[in-house]
Amino acid sequence: MPESTGLSDGGGLPVRVLHDRVLVRVDAETGERRSTAGILIPATASVGKRLAWARVVAVGVNVRTVEVADRVLFDPEGQAEVELHGATYLMLRERDVHAVAAERLSDGSPGLYL
Repeated sequence: MPESTGLSDGGGLPVRVLHDRVLVRVDAETGERRSTAGILIPATASVGKRLAWARVVAVGVNVRTVEVADRVLFDPEGQAEVELHGATYLMLRERDVHAVAAERLSDGSPGLYL
């Protein structure tokens, strides 16, 4: 099972993610975005509750459906944030992941329910 990918805390000690936890780095937001019709939506526009994509950096030993380097869709509200070497990450539980995007998933199966 995959574990950490060489992360360390501020003191240089190695970090291992435990149990069913998933450490992710949120995809960079550009602020402004365009709708499918080409309409420019400013960063200040409120769109209600919006899910976010992130790249998986490390997973705990009990994580079954997510691997390091996968992209995951999750609700960013109320997630625990941690800073390691000046980079900001979020800590999720595997059950908080709504979808996984990865090349290995293209086998035609519908996926697993969490």
